[in-house]
Amino acid sequence: MINNDVLRSIRYMLDLSDGMVVDLAKLADPEFPLDKDDVPALLKREDEEGFVACSDRILAHVLDGLVLHCRGRDESLPPRPVEKRVTNNVVLKKLRVAFELKDVDMHEIFAGSGFPISKPELTALFRQPGHKHFRLCGDQLLRNFLKGLTLRIRGAD
Repeated sequence: MINNDVLRSIRYMLDLSDGMVVDLAKLADPEFPLDKDDVPALLKREDEEGFVACSDRILAHVLDGLVLHCRGRDESLPPRPVEKRVTNNVVLKKLRVAFELKDVDMHEIFAGSGFPISKPELTALFRQPGHKHFRLCGDQLLRNFLKGLTLRIRGAD
């Protein structure tokens, strides 16, 4: 999925304003150069005028900020480095950590979106990339997870 779609989904799921998106990014790094005026262009679709591609750096800061917002900062640990490359697997991991989702929750979310997956399929998504059972998270899988998580958080509006 393109980063703009992920950002748009997270914004809708949590009903975030443009300023709140910036606040999330600034939680991860107060010096991060993102302004409230930049956000609307990041939320546009590719075919809309004024579309600006959401970089991995921006999405990584927003996801890290979301984790810190939901879970809090552990002052006893050094800050984690921001991801340089944000893949679908990284998005899945960050959302899992932010919302403190267990395997059972993940299965319910996928099933709720009409896309049930097996336990081995799920665990393969969270393995290290060099592991022999590692699997890339496809766009359809992430899209269904975001849909199921939105239904869980917002309810069936």
